[in-house]
Amino acid sequence: MPAATPPDQGHAVVVGVDGSHAALNAVRWAAAEAVDRDLPLRIVHAVPRDPGGTADAVLPEAQDVAMIAAESVRVQCVRTIGRPEDVLVRESQRAAMVCIGARPRHAMIEPVIGAVAAALARGAACPVAVIRTRSDGTAHTDGVISVVLTDDVGNDDVVHLAMHEGRLRGRAVRQIDRRADSWVRRFPDVRVETVAAGSGHQYGRDTGAHDDVGLAVVGPADADALPTLAMPTCHPILGYPDCSLLLVPR
Repeated sequence: MPAATPPDQGHAVVVGVDGSHAALNAVRWAAAEAVDRDLPLRIVHAVPRDPGGTADAVLPEAQDVAMIAAESVRVQCVRTIGRPEDVLVRESQRAAMVCIGARPRHAMIEPVIGAVAAALARGAACPVAVIRTRSDGTAHTDGVISVVLTDDVGNDDVVHLAMHEGRLRGRAVRQIDRRADSWVRRFPDVRVETVAAGSGHQYGRDTGAHDDVGLAVVGPADADALPTLAMPTCHPILGYPDCSLLLVPR
């Protein structure tokens, strides 16, 4: 049986950059995505006005980081005039994925996501990766990949993307079952370990992954709520939304 292809194949994997450390973490993450999908990595730097003949130091630095992260990556560098959120929403129309960086949240009163991520959550036409940077400068992506199983239309696409990321990143995927009629919900007192028959995986096998959630793959309902979410309420993914996020649009 051939390997499952990544969902939502487009013309490129797009990453928005602004010279920040968080953006460079997003470039590293996006470079692996582009190589895995056999697509170019399109590095986009949006500027508010035409700088004339001024050299753009942001793009060469981002290109160098991408080439170090994945030697075989094919890079396209673009500087364009406009607000980053408008530019990246437009780029999403022909992208397999849009990636951006996000700094750590230092206080609960801060918005859950910034203006660019909020605009992409509302209007992107492809999945959006928001790669969170920790206070020490490292990318918050090194834990398990978590996804919620629901009865929502399109949930299979969300889970498909989570499984793809688990294979690509070498991470365990934690599936949280919230389906109304699932066996887990019928028998909440029974501990369940899910293993696909014929996969060669054994019960209790140590995955070697950190228990902390490094990436939450979420569907349209959570993505729609993010721009207006000020104080996170109870969510089945522990650590959400302060981990890195992969938003799957409606």
